[in-house]
Amino acid sequence: MFLYSLTLHRATGVVCAAIGSFIGGKSQEIVVASGKSLELLRPDDSGKVVTLHSVEVFGAIRSLVPFRLTGSQKDYLAVGSDSGRLVILEYSKERNCFDKVHQETFGKSGCRRIVPGQFLAVDPKGRALMIAACEKQKLVYVLNRDTVARLTISSPLEAHKSYTITYSITGVDCGFDNPVFAAIELDYSEADRDPTGQAAAEAQKHLTFYELDLGLNHVSRKWSEPIDNGANMLVSVPGGGDGPSGVLVCAENFIIYRNQDHPEVRAVIPRRTDLPEERGVLIVSAATHRQKSMFFFLLQTEYGDVFKVTLEHEGDRVSELKIKYFDTFPVTSAMCVLKAGYLFSASEFGNHALYQFRAIGDGDDVESSSASLMETDEGFQPVFFQPRGLRNLALIDQIESMMPIMDMRVVNLFEEETPQIFTLCGRGPRSTVRILRPGLAINEMAVSQLPGVASAVWTVKKNVNDEFDAYMVVSFPNATLVLSIGETVEEVSDSKFLDTTPSLAVALLGEDSLMQVHPNGIRHIREDGRVNEWRTPGKKTIVKVGSNQLQVVIALSGGELIYFDMDMMGQLMEADKHEMPGDVACLAIAPVPEGRRRSRFLAVGSYDNTIRILSLDPDDGMQVLSVQSVSSPPESLLFLEVKASTGGEDGADHPASLFLNAGLQNGVLFRTVVDMLTGQLSDTRSRFLGLRAPKLFSCMVRGRQAMLCLSSRPWLGYIHQGHFLLTPLSYETLEYAASFSSDQCAEGIVAVAKDQLRVFTIERLGETFNESAIPLRYTPRRFVFLPKRKHLAIIESDKGAFTAEEREALRKECMDAAGVGENGNTGAMENGGEDGEERDEPMTDEQFGYPKAESDKWVSCIRILDPRSRETTCLLELQDNEAAFSICTVNFHDKDNHGTLLAVGTGKGLNFFPKRTVEAGFIHIYKFVDEGRSLELLHKTQVDDVPLALCQFQGRLLAGIGSVLRLYDLGKRKLLRKCENKLFPRTIVSIHTYRDRIYVGDVQESFHYCKYRRDENQLFIFADDTVPRWLTAAHHIDFDTMAGADKFGNIYFARLPQDTSDEIEEDPTGGRIKWEQGKLNGAPNKVEEIVQFHVGDVVSCLQKASLIPGGGDSIIFGTVMGSLGALLAFTSREDVDFFSHLEMHMRQEFPPLCGRDHMAFRSAYFPVKDVIDGDLCEQFPTLPLDMQRKIADELDRTPGEILKKLEDIRNKII
Repeated sequence: MFLYSLTLHRATGVVCAAIGSFIGGKSQEIVVASGKSLELLRPDDSGKVVTLHSVEVFGAIRSLVPFRLTGSQKDYLAVGSDSGRLVILEYSKERNCFDKVHQETFGKSGCRRIVPGQFLAVDPKGRALMIAACEKQKLVYVLNRDTVARLTISSPLEAHKSYTITYSITGVDCGFDNPVFAAIELDYSEADRDPTGQAAAEAQKHLTFYELDLGLNHVSRKWSEPIDNGANMLVSVPGGGDGPSGVLVCAENFIIYRNQDHPEVRAVIPRRTDLPEERGVLIVSAATHRQKSMFFFLLQTEYGDVFKVTLEHEGDRVSELKIKYFDTFPVTSAMCVLKAGYLFSASEFGNHALYQFRAIGDGDDVESSSASLMETDEGFQPVFFQPRGLRNLALIDQIESMMPIMDMRVVNLFEEETPQIFTLCGRGPRSTVRILRPGLAINEMAVSQLPGVASAVWTVKKNVNDEFDAYMVVSFPNATLVLSIGETVEEVSDSKFLDTTPSLAVALLGEDSLMQVHPNGIRHIREDGRVNEWRTPGKKTIVKVGSNQLQVVIALSGGELIYFDMDMMGQLMEADKHEMPGDVACLAIAPVPEGRRRSRFLAVGSYDNTIRILSLDPDDGMQVLSVQSVSSPPESLLFLEVKASTGGEDGADHPASLFLNAGLQNGVLFRTVVDMLTGQLSDTRSRFLGLRAPKLFSCMVRGRQAMLCLSSRPWLGYIHQGHFLLTPLSYETLEYAASFSSDQCAEGIVAVAKDQLRVFTIERLGETFNESAIPLRYTPRRFVFLPKRKHLAIIESDKGAFTAEEREALRKECMDAAGVGENGNTGAMENGGEDGEERDEPMTDEQFGYPKAESDKWVSCIRILDPRSRETTCLLELQDNEAAFSICTVNFHDKDNHGTLLAVGTGKGLNFFPKRTVEAGFIHIYKFVDEGRSLELLHKTQVDDVPLALCQFQGRLLAGIGSVLRLYDLGKRKLLRKCENKLFPRTIVSIHTYRDRIYVGDVQESFHYCKYRRDENQLFIFADDTVPRWLTAAHHIDFDTMAGADKFGNIYFARLPQDTSDEIEEDPTGGRIKWEQGKLNGAPNKVEEIVQFHVGDVVSCLQKASLIPGGGDSIIFGTVMGSLGALLAFTSREDVDFFSHLEMHMRQEFPPLCGRDHMAFRSAYFPVKDVIDGDLCEQFPTLPLDMQRKIADELDRTPGEILKKLEDIRNKII
């Protein structure tokens, strides 16, 4: 078995983010690292976050830091990863990609304790860089420039100290003095040698300053002072004339200003009034904003509250440190403040956000200061505040993030053309069920009713230089409606268009004249209002039209073609005629090339399944240049011109090229390249789009020509980052479309569907799926699909939170205490309530999280959700500190009166620290009432551990309770034990069944294959795995094969050898399984691991499914970082050879950006086996053309053939 791995949806969780001017000039961009990919983002003029570039680095990015050499105009990016190398990147605007400037090797690959890469810090003046490990090692590199202003980097200088743990490092701003780096360190040498544990309890953290002496080229420990043991983060304070220098130490409950030869300045972090006493407050992310005259820090706590920190200072002496409540938004992994007045928050879980500053926190909020710090017998006096809605920030854009995906199902629940992917995402109050559909999201601007069913729509400008369209023309079977486009769209009667007949085409001719083609002739409307009319000869009618700016070709009934050309005076003159052998199915003229008077090519589709290219050159007399036979009569033709570009979006140089697209009646889109000199057709590709013949239209997307294909659903063909993508739109069936441009909607599309006119724009290009989200109450754990009613049953649970009733009571209490109204506004508003700007936005749980309860308190609920109406039909909160962990539907074989029941496994009082303990486990059995919309508890059965896996098996219920596999039947008051097996090593986390086989996944010991012998009523383990695996996901593939994923980011397939499987099935008595000797302390037989692949992200769910109609199955997987991927099985040996050779050449010619060896990355824990990395193969189009040709020659192919192969295999998956 050979598999092709492909990422369908990039990871959306952000590990770290950095801000800088990477393109150069005054613009600022944000670089975010999502696990193993790097993205460059920028807010556009309207405040939408746009992805400029994204690249897969095939390694784990751990830290990012931007820096700028003094006097330079742009920033470099230093990346710390698991490659054992420091990589410095520079963004190339011309080629739209990151270039590797330096790659310095210093250690082994992998995330190791003592190999640097976890922490990065840079001198604020860009003179030196420190890269540190979690333990022992720190390396300092000196940065400089050579005579031609290129960045140079020195050999590493060591600043190692054994037995030392590092918590945080930063560069201290000390102007142009020697660079200084600060670190929070803990020396554990004493603790290591003391067996009593007393030294470990007394271990003390230190703040250490390291100085790089540029003259001596040496690093020394300059200063070290003990600090709070709760210290976890350092923030550099501006210096060198802009501020006092030094660092802010963020510790538990305190912010402390520290500098050499300066007393500490300490202030307490304000805490929420409802926070339990035993919980401290830690800072998790920070951002600094600097202007010429002032600076301030924004620090966010682990609860989402953001504080503004300012320093009162004279010269380099700090007199006071102030911490003021600023706003509350979801907890971030990184915050970035942009000079344009934006704040980008990369959320820890859930959607990322872009906020705009409305104020900089000068209002009268709760403030804590070092001057008002009071010490009592019990410690420092806390300062309390009550969170409120956003006041200083306003949310202007969100980036969808599915991190973490907890569970996933692929089901065609809405009976659409393609199945939907249902995912459980998020954590706590930001949890959602997300419904993913393959395709681009649509933003519907307007829908208006038409007087009848329209057949076509066009938009035209009055002049070629106009920015916006002037008229919208809608054709009906017996009339034409003309609408003018302005502030509003309204009907006009003085447009000179003929409105008593249907129209076949409406277009702008030349610079300023309009043309209307109707069945009986051509109407040419000049700019001065004169109308020229050309009538059809005899009783013939016009059936098809093709036109560009200066040429028109019409096809009359019977197959006669008449060609019109616009002369220098702006008159439309008949230039040539041509008789076709039969009726014409469709026409298209290529666009006029730049600097030419006319286009040379006319494409004619005929009902004899051919497409002909005719010459429109006056000397050629409409001769046929080439003929292409196709599988079905063509319905629609469209020429698309890709202009020549040097260093385009993908960094490569592209010659001008002309593509001919044909929509065939069998629903296939046929695409071919037209030779610009000879008109010969080559490099043909086809793709099935839907059950209707695609109609093709040209439109503008992001200022570039694109193609809209209307089949049983709409598709968009466009170029994105150098790739041609053909993606469905998530919209209903449309009949006819045209591009639309007005001052309200610069790049839209207008379309007709039955008797409605629709105007829409296309959102976020380059995405594979669009999402719709349904909010949940707690962190979702698992869900099952209820096929009869098409509902979902979801279990949710959270630790350390209050139930809904307790939360409501707490909120009322807090509101009453603060005198606040229900929506979060104070009863007596400031400024007499007149100033609407000052009003806070209402508080939501998604924004500021749930109040924190004691850490051992659980809340949980069971939800029945109807995804079609998006409503929750039943919500049961569990009581008595119970939490749900597993769920399945079950039909008990002799209990037909109950029908399908729902089994839920719960645990009571589950604790993980200091040791895993549980008071009791339960299995709840619910029956469906109210036509499956609601649940009623039949009974619950107490068991001795948490049931983490439940599954139906032969009309009974299988439960994995700790290390015991138990078979239950339904009793009247509780479940009845029928059979059990206690021989599993650790904890059962997954159960799958097929016929009489049971496939059990153990949390630490991979898969166990079991068999149930009904006559003896016994469960036997007959095979297991030789490799210990920490299972995170499992899925049944076939009778002998299981797919699994472990917590280190590997996917593997385990298969029972065929001869062993046959022996077990042919054993009539079962005696062989029963008495056979175990091997390696386990089962008598061992499974083989036939597939190994390191994904680089923890896989949380697996499913075998097909995402395209009529397509083969692939394994779809979801990860903790929010990405979706697929593994497709190859069907031919030839494809395996081709792609494995392509992958090999890509490894050699295009090594990963961050220095990780690709083969080593994919084999991080186990050597990669029988999987080809599609993500690496898909980087082939981004290579320079000469390198593409070199690889293609090695493979005995052309670059076009390789691209076609890549496109074909992608189309088999999605």
